[in-house]
Amino acid sequence: MRTFVSAVAVLTGLVLAAVAVPAMWVDRNIVQEDGFVAFTAPLGKDPAFQERLAAASVGSLGADRIPDALAGLVTPILESAAQSLTSMPGYPDAWTETLRNSHRLNFAGTAGVPAEADGVTAPTLDLAPLVGLVAKQVADATTLPLEAPDQLLITIGQPEHRQVLDRVAAFAPMGYAVATGALIAFALAFVAARRRWAVLAGIGLGTLVLAGAWTLAADAAGRAVTATSSGNEVAEIFKNEFVVAASSSFGQWVLAAAIAGGVLLAAGLVLRFVGGRRRA
Repeated sequence: MRTFVSAVAVLTGLVLAAVAVPAMWVDRNIVQEDGFVAFTAPLGKDPAFQERLAAASVGSLGADRIPDALAGLVTPILESAAQSLTSMPGYPDAWTETLRNSHRLNFAGTAGVPAEADGVTAPTLDLAPLVGLVAKQVADATTLPLEAPDQLLITIGQPEHRQVLDRVAAFAPMGYAVATGALIAFALAFVAARRRWAVLAGIGLGTLVLAGAWTLAADAAGRAVTATSSGNEVAEIFKNEFVVAASSSFGQWVLAAAIAGGVLLAAGLVLRFVGGRRRA
């Protein structure tokens, strides 16, 4: 009976761990605002993405915002801004604000975003802080009171993807409770076991299997996200870079789990060998 209870507890713990690890990664790096900003901030350093960001930001300050009499003066400044946007002193702060605004649009719900954004139904980037940076440079160079738009929204997905984000935001934080349940199950298995080396080896082997399953699932999710099209070049670059970064980051978690699984498996086999020699 003890062996049966121990085996069931190990299997239960592995099933819970299979859900808990991805959920905790998603919560820390996507659902939580600070984690999302820290995770995606390096994407703003990609040269191709920077070029498209600059073009989109400058392009939003079109002719309708510039008097015809000043177009000849302002246009060269805008062209210069497109080349130097990412080297401006305020760029890091503007990019961070862009990420925070975008996260609030996608996760905080309509109660946490401006009224103009109530109609947002798909994953979205808000480039307004970057546009404001360009407008400030033009205003400083020409004394022209050029006003940036309050929002510059770029869709990076489809409405069904927004629904997925809503579900993720609701369920990902539960990963910590599920992880606690997994630890309790493993502890129960260890206490109930007649052969504790088998529990260690079983948890280790199961963790190695989970590492492979997580890798396959992450690859499939990445391909699914990459296959979607938003029709916007800025959004496509951001999406592709995000998938690469997510794969690398989650891969580190999987690697850590695989190492832990290997250590537990080895420890179980060592205990089995040592115990066998003592009995002999």
